[in-house]
Parts: sequence; C-alpha cells; structure tokens
Amino acid sequence: MKIRLFAVCSLLSLSAHSAFADDSFVNAPPPPQIQAGSWVLMDYTTGQVLTAQNEHVRRNPASLTKLMTGYVVDRAIDSGRITPDDMVTVGKDAWAKGNPVFDGSSLMFLKAGDRLTVRDLSRGLIVDSGNDACVALADYVAGGQPQFVAMMNKYVKQLRLRDTHFETVHGLDAPGQHSSAYDLAVLSRAIIHGEPDFYHMYSERSLTWNGITQQNRNGLLWDKNLNVDGLKTGHTATAGFNIIASSVDGDRRLIAVVMGGESPKGREEQARKLLHWGQDNFDTLQVLHKGRKIGSETVWYGDKKSVDVGTNQDVYLALPKAEVPNIKAKYVLESQEMEAPVAANQHVGEIELFDRDKLIAHWPLVTLADVKKGSAWSRFKDYLSHKL
Repeated sequence: MKIRLFAVCSLLSLSAHSAFADDSFVNAPPPPQIQAGSWVLMDYTTGQVLTAQNEHVRRNPASLTKLMTGYVVDRAIDSGRITPDDMVTVGKDAWAKGNPVFDGSSLMFLKAGDRLTVRDLSRGLIVDSGNDACVALADYVAGGQPQFVAMMNKYVKQLRLRDTHFETVHGLDAPGQHSSAYDLAVLSRAIIHGEPDFYHMYSERSLTWNGITQQNRNGLLWDKNLNVDGLKTGHTATAGFNIIASSVDGDRRLIAVVMGGESPKGREEQARKLLHWGQDNFDTLQVLHKGRKIGSETVWYGDKKSVDVGTNQDVYLALPKAEVPNIKAKYVLESQEMEAPVAANQHVGEIELFDRDKLIAHWPLVTLADVKKGSAWSRFKDYLSHKL
C-alpha cells in the first residue's frame, strides 16, 4: 500500500454523500442555544447537517405539509401531465363555506365555481398557505384528495424521507401524519433544486386574490440582515410553531428548520440564530474536482510509463472557517505497483481528508486515462528493470 500527500488547498456537484455533523471536526464551533422541539441547519450544496437536535423525532408538520403538495404539483408539470396555465374549476370540497374542516384555518378564500390557473393556485398554496388551494390542486392533479395523498407518500419513498407520512394535502391535524426536521430539510433542498420556475413564489411577501390581500407568514422575508427567499411556516395546536427558512449568502445557501417553536416571533428568532451561526462559522468549498489530476503513478508493462489519478466526482464540503487551514488530504493506493492494462476510471485506492489528525471523509481514487499493454520489447525492458 502506498500513501501520497497532496495539498487540499489546490483542490480547494451536489455529490458529497457523507452527512457531517458539526462534531465531525476537531474544533467544531459551539452551536447556538435553540428553544424549540427540534431543529436542523443544513448546507444546501452538500446536504451536510451543521447542527441539529431531535432531528429525526416525528412531529406534526402542520402547513409544512404544503411543501410536499407543491412538490407533487411541480412533478406533474415536469411530466407534462399538466401545465402552469391550465385552468382549474374550484369544486365544493375546496370551498370553506359550510366545510368544518377549514374552520379557523388559512385560506385563499376560493369559492365553488371559481376558475383560476394552476400557477395562481400554487401561489395561493405558498403565499397564503391556503388549505382550499391545496384541495383544488389535489382534485385537478389526481382526481381527489386520497389519490393525491398517495402521490405525496410515493415521493416520500423516492426522497427517502424515513420519518415522514402524510394523511392530508394541507397539513391540518390527522392521525398518522408526521414528519421530522431532517426530512423537511431534505424536502426543502429538493424543492430549491428541482423547482426553479416555482421556487421564486416562496419569496413573495403578499398575494391579492379577489380583492383580498394577505401577507406571507414568513416574517424573515423582511429581515434586512438575512437574504431569506423561502420557504414556509406552519402552526396547529399540537404542532406548535414551525418554520423553514432558506438564506443565501454569496454562493452559499443554508436551510434552517425549526419545529415546535413557542410563538410566531419565537420560531423566526430561532431560525435567525441558526442561519447567522452557519454563515459566521462555515464556508462551503469545493475540495475535489471531477477529472482533475491529484497525482501520477508508475504503470509497469504499459504503452505509457505512468497514469494520472484523481476523482470521478465533484465534491463540496461545508467546513468550519477556523479549521480550513488545518484541512489536509492524502491518497492511499490499494497495491504497491500498477501493471497494464489499466482502464480509465478504475478504482485504485482512496482519497482521505483530515482535519489535523482526524479522518473526516474519504472517496474513491480512480485512474483518469487508459493504459494499454506495451509492445513485447517495452514489456521485456520493464521486466528487466523491474525484476532484476
């Protein structure tokens, strides 16, 4: 086995599969004190969890459920089954009048027989948190709420949300409905990545429909010190006060999830603390570049004397700012010697990343080119040089 050191700063997309906790590093910055039932701060680029508590505890998501409702609608658009400009006729089940399910809940204030586009209903779902808009979309996309809920849970499995199950399209209390701070961070990341045409709606501060203007309940959209562009709030008596906030700082994006907050302002303050802590203490850096040479190794009996080695993926990591100078890398070869033929992208070892002396991550080391067998004469010369 051979070991080769290389400078990580010389190396210093969405393919870092390791989920790091803040204590993966030698000198991890102390996390803020958060007053809520559970929370997560996730780096959007890498999916790393920078700090969390009770992140897999199953809780009532309340209107955070609407994130999955919007995600399902967007997948229906992507598949060509519907378009944003399709006209939807609102049914009686989406009308709050005489419907006790909607008593005291957030509404777009639709009426049976209203006609509006999928796009407008999506805005009502996101900005107004309209339970009636959710029902109207579910009826149009799936033919009814039970069928739409089945679609929601299908995407739960696809996204590997292990702590999540939905029973409603809007998030009002229902037995068996639950999610977790971690799962909702993963879902938010998928929405930001996969809904570029709809994601801007999450930053809209108000919506006027039928002469009624409502303000977005995410007060962090007005925060002048954070560039928050989404995502959603939620509240029921059993859930407490929930919020998911995504903040952009230069090329970095962080996602904060707070569940079970004490008040509307309290949930905002806890999310604000998480976002500021993440921005102040971490940088997101590219540590590996797909196809870039990090070393060269001798190959015996080949038509070339050496082969470049590197990685077959782009890798980003969120690293504590104070520890970046202490991040080092090396690669370890599986065998002492390489003999031709060697195929491009052949696994030949591991790339290891260290914070001081602590191993914090590793990835496959691969060859970056083919090396074919050399001529009989060159192989004979290699034999003499190698064996004698």
